[in-house]
Amino acid sequence: MPYASSLTNAEWEVLEPLLVEILPPKKRTRPSNWTKRNLIDGIFYQRLNSCNWEDLPKDLPPYSTVY
Repeated sequence: MPYASSLTNAEWEVLEPLLVEILPPKKRTRPSNWTKRNLIDGIFYQRLNSCNWEDLPKDLPPYSTVY
């Protein structure tokens, strides 16, 4: 369910290539459970609502992952 703080598809198309440039490649042993878009939506939700990290909705990644 999208929230007011969620990225639109147009915003994501602009942001996604920038993340590839600024984030260093990581050596992974297993795939991530959450997409980068989900993580950013969690950060934006917390910032817009000024809630505690622990109060993120259950359909967003866990606060320990987003934080």
